[in-house]
Amino acid sequence: MLEILEQLRWQDAVDIVLVSIIIYRILLIIKGTKAAKMLMGLLVLLIVSFFSKYLELYTLDWMISSFWGQVVIAVIVLFQPEIRRALAQMGETSILQSLTSAEGLKSLEEIIRATISLANKKVGALIVIERDVSLKDYIEIGVSLDSRVSKELLLSVFHPTSPIHDGAVVIKGNRIMAAGCFLPIALEADLSKSYGTRHRAAIGITEETDAVAVVVSEETGNISVGVDGRLETYNDISSLRDKLTDLFTKPKKENSS
Repeated sequence: MLEILEQLRWQDAVDIVLVSIIIYRILLIIKGTKAAKMLMGLLVLLIVSFFSKYLELYTLDWMISSFWGQVVIAVIVLFQPEIRRALAQMGETSILQSLTSAEGLKSLEEIIRATISLANKKVGALIVIERDVSLKDYIEIGVSLDSRVSKELLLSVFHPTSPIHDGAVVIKGNRIMAAGCFLPIALEADLSKSYGTRHRAAIGITEETDAVAVVVSEETGNISVGVDGRLETYNDISSLRDKLTDLFTKPKKENSS
């Protein structure tokens, strides 16, 4: 042990620390996501590969070895949302979210009041609030509004007679940027059967970006908030306000812990 420590260079120590930080950050990003299950599957394959070599199971070893030859491509395909989120987080420069100003908090209150009103009437809605990762690609395919956030405008957009009520509203700061936006749909088989298109879209957009999605079910009137690909229900104005305020007034690292 002493000989090993004597041969250890300062570059080796830095190398170990950096690799440890990278692995730790990767584990934080995939924690609670479908990527964690996929990673466990890869770990099982690694264990099987070890025993196939040890027990001289040549055919099984050949099949697994052939898979490992394509593992980089497989990881990129399987972990696309997590890779995008990790790259986006690496480029983050802001410490607090975009709605921390007094004007931003007023806009957040308008969103909350509109959501509660829609829920009471059982009017379906999907509101996506941008954080650090840009939603420009989704804004561009929607109907441009670029209007100040207000309860009345949100109620108008999601009124059943509105031609754009089926799409999502995308909000950036204190502005409603677009309505009628199409979002990626989560297609995982293990999602709740009660989730409709809006709920699956909320999961999809929050898997691929760091946005916050607020969903109102037109069947039940339940309100769900989506973050990091997960939905939680908040059916009273107090709990909904507390959740959204926490998300947009605390540093993201604190929110994700």
